[in-house]
Amino acid sequence: MRTTFKWLLRIVLALALAAIVVGIWKREEIQRLMAVNSLFAEDKIVHNFSHMDDAFLSVNLPRGAGPTWELPYGPGFDLPDGTDQWIEDRAVTSLLVMQNGQIRFEEYYLDTGPDDRRISWSVAKSYLSALFGILMDEGAIGSLDDPVTKYAPELSGSAYDGASIRNVLNMASGVSFNEDYFDYNSDINRMGRVVALGGELDAFAASITDTFETPGKSWQYVSIDTHVIGMVIRGATGKSVSELLTERIIQPLGLEYDGYYIADGAGVAFVLGGLNFTTRDFARFGQMILQNGAVDGAQIVPAAWIAESTWPSAPTEPGKIGYGYQWWIPVNAHEGEFLARGVYGQYIYFDQPRGVLIVTTGADRNFRDPGINDLNIEMFRNIAQSL
Repeated sequence: MRTTFKWLLRIVLALALAAIVVGIWKREEIQRLMAVNSLFAEDKIVHNFSHMDDAFLSVNLPRGAGPTWELPYGPGFDLPDGTDQWIEDRAVTSLLVMQNGQIRFEEYYLDTGPDDRRISWSVAKSYLSALFGILMDEGAIGSLDDPVTKYAPELSGSAYDGASIRNVLNMASGVSFNEDYFDYNSDINRMGRVVALGGELDAFAASITDTFETPGKSWQYVSIDTHVIGMVIRGATGKSVSELLTERIIQPLGLEYDGYYIADGAGVAFVLGGLNFTTRDFARFGQMILQNGAVDGAQIVPAAWIAESTWPSAPTEPGKIGYGYQWWIPVNAHEGEFLARGVYGQYIYFDQPRGVLIVTTGADRNFRDPGINDLNIEMFRNIAQSL
């Protein structure tokens, strides 16, 4: 009996020691997973959205040594009636309004400030579209109708086998992907855990095998599509997206602060939603797009690509919000009205004819409530029309 007890004690001690060793070895992964699990908690979400590099691996996007693009302040104006209530209801953390290259309004809320580098979520998709347009113009990618497997052969045999670059840019890949942020077992949340635990998104994308439609026939918002565009870019150029974005867009813009991408375990940028910049630096990108890709006489993004990518070319349902190449086009939009959009209240809104740019960041845990996106667009239109 005494011998049996000794063996049991040794087994318990060994298991305890093993648990300690594994805990130390996997400490960073465990801490990141815990951080991810509480990322959207009501009492933490605002802080977390300014400190995403605490929860995830990241890769720096240096602003470079060039001068900062100064954004001058113009005359202030009174926000339309109801804006203050909208700011409170939507948990807005920053609101910046520009007209004709001047800041007309800038304010920060919920204890955030102008030096906070806020998570973009899917606003990052529109940045990738801009980079893609540059590379297309340079000839790195032959045609939008090339199959994605031409540049990302690891996707052969996956759900993306047979989809063209155009299909994927349009979110018309036909790939089955559950985008429900409130479902723990959804594809979007499984993907988030892959990133948090240092897994590789290329392998995750290649593991998807189910489709619901022939590519190009139907529109369905599938965030992993954007990662596939990143794979195409890397395959076509032999360079990382973070390196290319820094060279072609970030440093030419003259940002105030370095930015960063969330990254997976292989150091691959989380291009579908992982950009982090200050509100003013988001505005610098937006102002460049508003100016048809030019800054101080230098053409950063081809004007023709901006026009093509912000046209509602995707096969969305009639009467519903339109989609281009990783850009949104509102219902009943006039020419030159489009937006970049991310979950929880991140927006860059463009009204080119009025010369208006609006940037918002937020922590809106009710962003999925019916009609919220339409309400937000209506608020942006009211602000633009009140200038």
